[in-house]
Amino acid sequence: MDCEGRELEPISLDDVEAAIVRLQAEDVEAVAICFMHAYANAAHEEAAAELVAARMPDAYLSVSNRVLPQVRFYERTSTTVLNAVVGPVLKRYMQNLRRRLAQDGFDGVLRIMQSNGGVTSPQAVAALAASTLLSGPAAAPTAGLAAMQPHREDSFITVDMGGTSFDAAMVVGGRPAITTTGAVNRFALALPSMEIITIGAGGGSIAWIDDGLLRMGPQSAGAVPGPACYAKGGLEPTCSDANLVLGYLSPDFFAGGSIALDSDAAHRAIATRVAEPLGLDTLRAAYGMYQVMNVNMASAIREISVQKGWDPREFALICAGGAGAVHAAMIARELGMRRIVVPREASIFCASGMLQTDLKHDFVRSYSAALADATADRSHLAALLDAMSEEASTVLDSEGIAPSDRHFVCSVDLRYLGQYQEVSVETTEEQLRGGRWSEIRESFHDRHDRLYGYALREEDAVVELVNLRLSALGRTGKPATQHEPLAEPGVAHLRKGSRSVFQPETGGLAETPVYDGDRLRHGNRLEGPAIVERITTTIFVPTGFTLAVDSFGGCVLEDHAAEAAP
Repeated sequence: MDCEGRELEPISLDDVEAAIVRLQAEDVEAVAICFMHAYANAAHEEAAAELVAARMPDAYLSVSNRVLPQVRFYERTSTTVLNAVVGPVLKRYMQNLRRRLAQDGFDGVLRIMQSNGGVTSPQAVAALAASTLLSGPAAAPTAGLAAMQPHREDSFITVDMGGTSFDAAMVVGGRPAITTTGAVNRFALALPSMEIITIGAGGGSIAWIDDGLLRMGPQSAGAVPGPACYAKGGLEPTCSDANLVLGYLSPDFFAGGSIALDSDAAHRAIATRVAEPLGLDTLRAAYGMYQVMNVNMASAIREISVQKGWDPREFALICAGGAGAVHAAMIARELGMRRIVVPREASIFCASGMLQTDLKHDFVRSYSAALADATADRSHLAALLDAMSEEASTVLDSEGIAPSDRHFVCSVDLRYLGQYQEVSVETTEEQLRGGRWSEIRESFHDRHDRLYGYALREEDAVVELVNLRLSALGRTGKPATQHEPLAEPGVAHLRKGSRSVFQPETGGLAETPVYDGDRLRHGNRLEGPAIVERITTTIFVPTGFTLAVDSFGGCVLEDHAAEAAP
């Protein structure tokens, strides 16, 4: 097949047979099939797939025109191979999971999270296993939309800091950022996925000296042996050890008191491996560790915002994860962000987001044409849209989604003629079918300008269409949300006591009130400096910040010091 889908010579099924014999001899359990121009005409690829399925009925089959029918041979091949690698593992896992659920009497609906921020059925995910490879933090934007309902906002940045990693994602106008340039262990994954920046920054991140410079992570002490303060044999100084030395964490109330932290072990680890080599006292070394962590995480937020053309100061910061709220205020101040929301479910943020997520399936067809009335074949374009819509409807039919609960979103991958990378621009089916190219071109110019700082609008540069995309959404039932009744603002009765906490504004320790965060109610309000302790997370409220509780039980921090700044 050539790039136009024309057959140059028939497929040699004898060659396919020979390859099958070799694969059988090696006891291969998964086969990836990828022909160079299968995106234009899949007949040869499907003929090979049919023969492999007949000769190797137990093998997991990953076929590129079913996985990712688009141009770019390497990306399509890499994605198809990744799908083959993870396919058998996920298929067995799903079979075992469904069997166990049936044995336990589960009569609900099982949905599986995908990297694109939507859920799908076990049957669908078994066929496209690679769609789950980056699914871990993918529900964060959806959880963020739920958390921001009391504030009637749909543009924000979410961060999730746990024990080993820090994830940052962005939502603008209710739409999470999506990318098709993902990677798994440096192998390209071109399926649509949430654009999430992940760095090695968590409670277990290890401090180390690099030619006289203090570094934090990406190495992690993990859960075992864990930070030195866990008293499980760990000797390396970590972020959690620094937070304990600085007073942000309580040695007696970590995980609600179920885990006792060893302050002496934390001091020893920081003193011997950080403070002494740098010629600092232990407290200054711990604060240096805290600052480096904050700078690293702020840099990740800049990567997801500033480098995409957005000013983080214009967004709220939603902070999740068990460790995030200790750092949130100082990260926000580093970036000039004035408002932070710490959801009530911060420690299970992504899990709660999964319960709010709709079904989602992505479809793509490659179509190369200049974006102009004279060159774009509207009939061919309409046929491609029809094919994707029909495929999407078939999938949603299989998942029992009523037509009234379906929503299709179209987008196009565009570039200036001569460029290599495309820019994805959301459009409407009416614009595409009606040939309203000038409107689409204008959207592309705006998007390109935001991403790269320039547009070739005045030069009347040719805009090239590369791919058509369709996202099919199926609305699912959501858990009911309840707003808490408004309580009095006072919190004196919630004060647990006080402890010595490092205050960045003064550069020293100061006795700081500690409040019971699990008893905070809608309308409660307090001023920093303060510590708010919940069983699953601790919130540091620095001087200049206030904390108020919203109707969902989330804690909203406002930086009034930043507001007063010129």
